[in-house]
Order: sequence, then C-alpha cells, then structure tokens
Amino acid sequence: MDEYVKEIGKGLDFQSGSFVDVNGLMLTNKELQTLENYEIPYSNCKSLKEIVYLVEDALLDFEDDENLLDLSYAISERDYYLNTNK
Repeated sequence: MDEYVKEIGKGLDFQSGSFVDVNGLMLTNKELQTLENYEIPYSNCKSLKEIVYLVEDALLDFEDDENLLDLSYAISERDYYLNTNK
C-alpha cells in the first residue's frame, strides 16, 4: 500500500498551486508561469485588478485563449474575495 501511495504521489504537482508574494500580491506559481509565458509585465502591478487588466489586454492578441481566460477568472475571483466587504 505504501508503495502504491508513493507511486501516485510522484505525479502530483504541489508546487504549482503554492502562493508566492509578488509586491504584496498573492499569485500561484502556475499563475506566475502563465504570466511569464505570455510576457505580461505583472511585476510592477500594485493590485490584482491591474494584473487582470493586463491579462484581458493580452486576450485581445490571443483571442479566447483558455489559459488566459482561466488566469483572468482565477485572479478576478481572488480579488473579489479579498477586497469585497461582506
């Protein structure tokens, strides 16, 4: 059983979902990788809204790109839950 669990665990990527602090903004490693792949200049952004704006601007060049759409949705949702008074 232990070998089976170890074998399954080899294929799991725990690092991509880990959060990294970028100028006070929390982004996952996967989100950072996507931003870098599309050469989106996120490092000077002061808010998650700014990053979403840059991602949606990139969507004009890469119409309906699923990676960018997912990124925009994830960051928008995080911004909503972190910055909306409930």
